[in-house]
Amino acid sequence: MSENPSPPSALTIAGSDSGGAAGLQADLRTFLTCGVHGLVAVTAVTVQNTLGVHDRTDIPARIVAGQIEAVAADMGVNAAKTGMLASAEIIHAVAAACDKAEIGRDRKVPFVVDPVAASMHGHPLFDEAGLVALRDELLPRATVLTPNLDEVRLLTGMTVTTREQMHQAAVVLHRLGPKYVLVKSGHLVSDPECVDVLFDGSTFVELPGERFATQHTHGAGDTMASALTAGLAKGMSVVEAARYGKWFVSHAVRNAYQMGAKVGPVSAFWRLAPEH
Repeated sequence: MSENPSPPSALTIAGSDSGGAAGLQADLRTFLTCGVHGLVAVTAVTVQNTLGVHDRTDIPARIVAGQIEAVAADMGVNAAKTGMLASAEIIHAVAAACDKAEIGRDRKVPFVVDPVAASMHGHPLFDEAGLVALRDELLPRATVLTPNLDEVRLLTGMTVTTREQMHQAAVVLHRLGPKYVLVKSGHLVSDPECVDVLFDGSTFVELPGERFATQHTHGAGDTMASALTAGLAKGMSVVEAARYGKWFVSHAVRNAYQMGAKVGPVSAFWRLAPEH
C-alpha cells in the first residue's frame, strides 16, 4: 500500500480557548476544513466561556519556543500565524524561534500576525511591555498583519469609525513594518457592508462582504486569519489568500450558532460533507 501524500502544514502560535470558539481551537478546525495539517505552539491556557475570560495561565516562554522549533525542524511548516501571545517574554521567544525556523516576511515561510491584543469586549489582553514587544518585534516580521478595529486603536491610538479611516489606519500600520496590512471591519457596525481593507504599501484592495444580523461572532477574527494562513500554506498569493479568508469567514459567520448564554461561535460545519 502506497503512502498518502502529505498535505500542506500550517502552524498556529496561540492560546487555548476552553469554550472552543476562538484561539487555537478555531485555528485548527479552520486548517482542517481548508485541507491543511495543523501544527500548534500553545502560548496560554484560558478559563473562558461565552460570559468572558475568567482566568488563565501562560506557558513558559522556552516551552512556546520549543514547540515552534520542534515541529519546524521535523515536520516542516508551509505558513504560520500568531494568536494571543500573552506577554513580552513570550513575544521575544516567538520572534527568535521564528527566525530560527525561517518564518517571517523576508524568510522562507509566510507569517500572519493576528495581533490578539484585545478581547472580544475590547479589553487589553496584556500590559504595555507586551504591546511594545508586539509592535516592535512581530510587526516588522509579518507577511500579513490582520488587526480588528480595537487592535488598530491599541497599536496606533487611532479610533476608526469610517471606511476612509480604515484606509488611513492601514497606511499607519504599514509603516510599522508588515509587508501587507489587512484591516478587518467586523466591528464597524455603522457600515451596512463588511468591507475589509488590504494594503501593501501602494495599493488598496477592498474585500467586500455581507454584514450578517447575528451576535454570534466569537472566533471570527481567528477564523479569517487562519483561513488566510491556510491559503498561504497551499501556495496562494497574499491577495488570493486574503480573498480566500474572507470567503471562508463570511460562510462561517452566516452559519454561526448560539451556544451558552452570550456570544456564540462562528461555524466551520458548513465545510463538512453531509452524512449519507
